[in-house]
Amino acid sequence: MQITDLGALSGPVLIFGGPYSNLQATQAVLAWATAHEIPPERMICTGDVVAYCAEPAETVALIRAAGCVVLAGNCEKQLARNAMDCGCGFDTGTTCDLLSAGWYRHADRAVGGEARRWMGALPDLILFTHAGRRAAVIHGGLTDISRFLWSVSSDEVFLDEIERIQEVAGHIDLVFAGHSGLMFQRRIGTVEWINAGAIGMPPHDGRVETGFAVLDERVSFHRLSYDHRGAEAAMRAAGLVQGYDVALTTGYWPSEEVLPPVLRRAACANG
Repeated sequence: MQITDLGALSGPVLIFGGPYSNLQATQAVLAWATAHEIPPERMICTGDVVAYCAEPAETVALIRAAGCVVLAGNCEKQLARNAMDCGCGFDTGTTCDLLSAGWYRHADRAVGGEARRWMGALPDLILFTHAGRRAAVIHGGLTDISRFLWSVSSDEVFLDEIERIQEVAGHIDLVFAGHSGLMFQRRIGTVEWINAGAIGMPPHDGRVETGFAVLDERVSFHRLSYDHRGAEAAMRAAGLVQGYDVALTTGYWPSEEVLPPVLRRAACANG
């Protein structure tokens, strides 16, 4: 396990997940950081720089040039080892699993050896201290990089991950995670668990804006407007028309299979 400790950070910290090969969204979040005077050393990506969208090599190059701190997601792990699939944790044969073959194949063709070596050197766990509180940054889970944790997951699931993190990192007050693509904050015992969402794909709520988190005196979530039409056009030009291209303009994922039933559209509409 590779661990990076950033030490004490002062001032707002921007935490974002899942650029997902969405160059336009990545440009937008970097512009937001510049406008709010957040330097690269206080920008942390929770992984999956590469995934669903059209411009994986360009997005990796932009993230690297920006100099922000990047955690390894499952997509980075898989590309670094030249694996044949994304390792996203989708059940075999589901719609999400079948759709992933198309975009992963596109990314696999586009990402070169030097970028894969960079991915292979990314940390599995990032630690830092902010205003006296100790924070850990992971991708999905520390027990399983592709573990999906949702706002409605059981306390036991979160406690399992927190225990594992504290085994290797000591006491923590905050956990920032990604992978699931949905922003939420939940208190588990003495620990605040925050999913920073994903900037590269909307959070399945009918809005095209994506989102990210900022840690300052408290944790706040922000919606990110960007050139989603340009991102969609790039996907169509690349032949990535299996459904995630439409998600960029409708705000809804092409499949809900990965979601707990209570977070699916019908349940949310009835609730």
